[in-house]
Amino acid sequence: MKNFILLLLPFLSVACSVSRQVTPREQTTVEVREKSVFVTDTVYVELPQIVERVQTLDTTSVIENKYAKSAASVSGGVLAHSLELKPVREPKTVQKEIVYKDSVIVREINVDHYINVPAELSGWQKFKIKLGGYAFALVILSIVCFTIYFVSRFNHSKL
Repeated sequence: MKNFILLLLPFLSVACSVSRQVTPREQTTVEVREKSVFVTDTVYVELPQIVERVQTLDTTSVIENKYAKSAASVSGGVLAHSLELKPVREPKTVQKEIVYKDSVIVREINVDHYINVPAELSGWQKFKIKLGGYAFALVILSIVCFTIYFVSRFNHSKL
């Protein structure tokens, strides 16, 4: 019995296979794309309305531009001069940065399939595969025989 177990171990440790099943696999990747664009935008700057008054001994003075108006008058030998800023909304152009962010999700799924061995088996390899099947059947048969033998021997000794 001890020799039989030692002989059985090498037969059980040998296995041969011709094809393998590939398990399904899912892979998800997220790709983030970022793009910056500069856009010209118009901004309005409001100037405050300011009033200034000046008096002088001179005769006349007139000043005017697009932001201010000045008027002068003489009364009793004194020149009265006033400066008044016009309320103006001045447009100015500025470069505004707009950032576009985009996420792309890529999902890849592999389906079950079998990979066949590209090379043909040699005669020796085919023989080893068949021999393994016969050895396995022989092991099962011997286990059944030994079980029947020990059970029948145990039952006869009790009677």
